[in-house]
Amino acid sequence: MGLGIFDILVVSQRQFSWLFLLLKILTEKCLFPPQVENQSTQSHRLSRCLSQAWFSSSVTSMSDVNFEEQKTNKKVLGSLRFSVFFDRLESRLVICVLQAEGLSDSGEATSMQPFVKVRLMKAGSEGTGKRSLKKERGEESSSTLWAVLQEWETQIVKGSDKPLFGDEFSFILQETKNKLHHLKLRMEVRDFDKFSRQTLLGEVNLPLKHLDISFPLVLQEDLQAPQKDLVGEVLLSLKFLPTSQRLEVGLLKIRTAFPNICSDAALYARISVQCNQSRLKPQKTSAVVCSAVTVFNEVLIFLLPDFAVDQCKILVSVYETCTGAKSSRSLIGHLCVGKDRNLEDEHWTLMVRSIRQPVAQWHALLI
Repeated sequence: MGLGIFDILVVSQRQFSWLFLLLKILTEKCLFPPQVENQSTQSHRLSRCLSQAWFSSSVTSMSDVNFEEQKTNKKVLGSLRFSVFFDRLESRLVICVLQAEGLSDSGEATSMQPFVKVRLMKAGSEGTGKRSLKKERGEESSSTLWAVLQEWETQIVKGSDKPLFGDEFSFILQETKNKLHHLKLRMEVRDFDKFSRQTLLGEVNLPLKHLDISFPLVLQEDLQAPQKDLVGEVLLSLKFLPTSQRLEVGLLKIRTAFPNICSDAALYARISVQCNQSRLKPQKTSAVVCSAVTVFNEVLIFLLPDFAVDQCKILVSVYETCTGAKSSRSLIGHLCVGKDRNLEDEHWTLMVRSIRQPVAQWHALLI
């Protein structure tokens, strides 16, 4: 059948409506791309700014964190009251932690959970390593090696900046000559945190050689800024292979003033590496029966990320364990080697200059 004039007009109108709709869509697509491009550019700029902000904050936070180092309160407040007594008949030293006062100068006392960590330490021989305690801390100090005879912790008192403890600890001294002359007490007041490391509020260091403690002596000492004690020396070797991005950390020797309390005591080290923003899986050495100088001669290999190393830290933690006791482990001390954006360790510098060659150096082991 043929189409009439009316039918032709209807078809023409339909085609015109479709053409009009098509032109409208094309016009919108032609007009809006600049706006879409601006939005994509803006989102890209925002993402770049966010990534830079995250990178800078992560770098700052990681440069401030010294791996497993305890956080320390910058402003030291408060005092600690305790008693010390030496029973000569039983050769027993008795320490009683009584009370801490003035731990906070603000309204944050309700959130505090203070406790006291007590260490009984004995002075040993002089350090002979190339890196002395003075060089590690950047100040004048003795290089005497200390050994931790025993350590205890008081109960945790919740919600108080004037906690009452009343915890008593005792230790039997084996030596008969100059029992107290080489001993000191190191009492650290800490704020307990279940989900992170405890904040170190301050400490008291008390040498016992100048005290008359033949009867219970009650003392109250102001808390001081925490200081590190030299507890040993570690001979560490470093070698870097840039082609394979491989870092070899060799634990050669460990020298400690070991008190030989446990006959079957052994030492081992846990080595962690943090490179740029990546923390590599830590590794442990084998346990070696301890002596005055414990020889390991063990090399651990770490594969670094495949790009330039801006900052890298190597943390060595030395532990003492007794093979006869189950789950018996005590920390001897830490040392940290490496570089960041502002500071480069001497040992790390020598390693970089001596590529593919191991470089050995003594480091102070601190606690």
